[in-house]
Amino acid sequence: MLSTVQIKVRGYHLDLFKHVNNARYLEFLEEGRWDFFEQVGDGAVWMQDYVWPVVNININFRDQAGFGDLLEVQTQYTKISQRSITMKQTIVNVNTSVTVADADVTYVCFCKEQKAAIPIPDTLRLSIQKALDEVA
Repeated sequence: MLSTVQIKVRGYHLDLFKHVNNARYLEFLEEGRWDFFEQVGDGAVWMQDYVWPVVNININFRDQAGFGDLLEVQTQYTKISQRSITMKQTIVNVNTSVTVADADVTYVCFCKEQKAAIPIPDTLRLSIQKALDEVA
């Protein structure tokens, strides 16, 4: 399953060089992940008992984006293990079809009650696996 969300570059996204500041891409990627969670299943269920801290981001900056550009954040699962999930995310300039950035993002299932990373519960694993199977 591929989730897409569009973001218009605003003035507050820019740095002194008038292009999107590198830190803003992390926010764009996060927006893409939240959208993905909503599409895979009820986002409230995902957040009810668990949190999903990011433990690794490997991001490649490919091109610059500037004021007024329309960016599309594309998000999909690539890997699931016992306690973690990895997503592939790509940010594309809609007007030029150029990839602006891409990233692999890994996060873990963390139980609020236990205050520890835990194995992904079976109910969530099934919905994640279904999304992975749709990609394959």
